[in-house]
Amino acid sequence: MSCTTVPELGGLMDRGGTSGRRIVVSLKSQQATLYHQGKVVAVAPISSGREGKDTPVGRYSVIQKSPDHRSSIYGNYVRNGKVVKENVDNRKTPRPAGSKFEGVPMPYFLRFTGAYGLHAGNVPGYPASSGCVRLPKRHAKRFYDAVRIGTPVVVQR
Repeated sequence: MSCTTVPELGGLMDRGGTSGRRIVVSLKSQQATLYHQGKVVAVAPISSGREGKDTPVGRYSVIQKSPDHRSSIYGNYVRNGKVVKENVDNRKTPRPAGSKFEGVPMPYFLRFTGAYGLHAGNVPGYPASSGCVRLPKRHAKRFYDAVRIGTPVVVQR
């Protein structure tokens, strides 16, 4: 199956209900699959956690949906609209005087456990994230729109 959306997803979304849906993330194949009533309705390439920042394997469910989420951990320190220190982990890098933390954007965020979720982001074709599951923006929006809080998420090796 190619990494494109299966045509019937549009029809499913037009009909409303989201019961019978689940997301399966394969870390080995670096892809996420959306199922409805056991049938594949969408497949997307992903970028999962890089070495040392592994995406947790297990059975979860969507516990938060946030269309314009920002990271509370990773981002930049900004002063007067200008970045003064970029790509920081604010737990490890002290904030420069007079600056504020601005979390990296994580559009269409679907939290499934702790600090982990699926969201739009850079998908270079290999594990590169800090543990989240990144999808191309158009796929992230489709997955976001197709599920609700409580939708099962399975992350497997």
